Amino acid sequence: MLSKRTQQAIAKLADLTPRQIVAELDRFIVGQADAKKAVAIALRNRWRRQRAPEALRGEIVANNIILIGPTGSGKTEIARRLAKLAGAPFVKVEASKFTEVGYVGRDVESMVRDLVERAVDMVRSEREAEVEDLANEQVDERLLDLLLPPPGTPAAAAGAAANGAAAREPGPGASIPGDASTDAAAGIAADVTADVAADVAAAVSDEDARERHRRTRERLKHLLVEGQLEQREVEIEVEQRGPSFDMSASSGAPDGASDFAEFLREMLPARKRRRRVKLAEARRILLDEEMEKLIDPEDVTADALERVEQLGIVFLDEIDKIASAGGGGGHGPDVSREGVQRDLLPIVEGTSVPTRYGQVKTDHVLFVAAGAFHVAKPSDLIPELQGRFPIRVELRPLTEGDFVRIMTEPENALTKQYQALVEAEGAALTFAEEGVAEIARTATRLNERMENIGARRLHTVMTTLLEELLYDLPDRGREPVRVDAAMVRERLKAIADDEDLRKYIL
Repeated sequence: MLSKRTQQAIAKLADLTPRQIVAELDRFIVGQADAKKAVAIALRNRWRRQRAPEALRGEIVANNIILIGPTGSGKTEIARRLAKLAGAPFVKVEASKFTEVGYVGRDVESMVRDLVERAVDMVRSEREAEVEDLANEQVDERLLDLLLPPPGTPAAAAGAAANGAAAREPGPGASIPGDASTDAAAGIAADVTADVAADVAAAVSDEDARERHRRTRERLKHLLVEGQLEQREVEIEVEQRGPSFDMSASSGAPDGASDFAEFLREMLPARKRRRRVKLAEARRILLDEEMEKLIDPEDVTADALERVEQLGIVFLDEIDKIASAGGGGGHGPDVSREGVQRDLLPIVEGTSVPTRYGQVKTDHVLFVAAGAFHVAKPSDLIPELQGRFPIRVELRPLTEGDFVRIMTEPENALTKQYQALVEAEGAALTFAEEGVAEIARTATRLNERMENIGARRLHTVMTTLLEELLYDLPDRGREPVRVDAAMVRERLKAIADDEDLRKYIL
């Protein structure tokens, strides 16, 4: 039985029909309708499986997908946007890294461990958002206790004396003369500490001390909420654990080494020491402590493991790099590549993978593989692995018209990104239609003459085109800039015509 939170995450998919999923992907990705349709159906099937009879539910496996297309055609972006849309744990892995070390390479189970780590971070962020208001309230109360200890405690007398000295001798966080609001805050704070010192010195009755303390605390709380005490210094107790052992940093270290090192670190006793820090820094430290108190780590772990098993998505890039071209000869690099494929097979088929948080079943994890397959073909993969990726979609190369659409239609279009960067300096950047068309034409021509890197070519062209503008922008004033065809040709002509420069810059 799934937990209530996982059920809620899956229930969100009920409002996403395949047509709506494709429409959402269209907001950020141009073209590739076949690939969008395939991943939309795969995502919708996850919700459909949960609606199936319980006896049949475990038998319905994910339809893993292979996206075939040149680099820069949108394969990675489709998978990443799909995971974000579904609120699912997502990890991208390059299959070629498993052949880099030793005979076979790194432990392929590391991709599942990475996926679990992402899921834990995702669930913990959700929990932190839920308790953020309560945690901030508790932090404010603890900060007030540091600024104004309760009357009758040893800290009250010591704090009053220390704060009174700080008020008489302003430090680096003191108010700036001439700033009325800051001077007023400093004056009230000085009055506050003076009031506490007077309370301790005069030994007034407990009832009067409590009333004075209450009024003083209210005044301090107002200053705290207004942010006027952020530069005041307070003394807090900080927990320090042992040093971090990064055993995985050494070449050839097994993937479980980092988990074991973290276990050793947690077993070491925590030490505490007192630090004097600015109130803003103390707020950050105390907020982490309050979050730890309010969030149950076991609940986070259980939810994260369930999310991985029911909603996890692994994007396995460069899968063509582990295929043996021409079927392989059974020797040299082909042996290592086939070994990686055989190690991948049980994970894609469905197995239990040990992680630092517990066992994770991969039976219903969605695997989306991708590759250019310029040299090898999908049929060059071992037959068993081919059978675990029943859906194959070919992405078409991007054309000049696609480049124009990529720069204008998506919500995160490249032109909009550069406009935002220029607006940060107070200037305005506009792109004429003929300017965008010329950029697309240049990128297409460069892809034809050199290595075809798809839409990534637009980044190199735009960077070169606007390099001088972005460099001079702080000094040139707020004069608006318009990118037209003439400007594009002028800025890119020397580079586009020079074969050697084009080789290194574009």
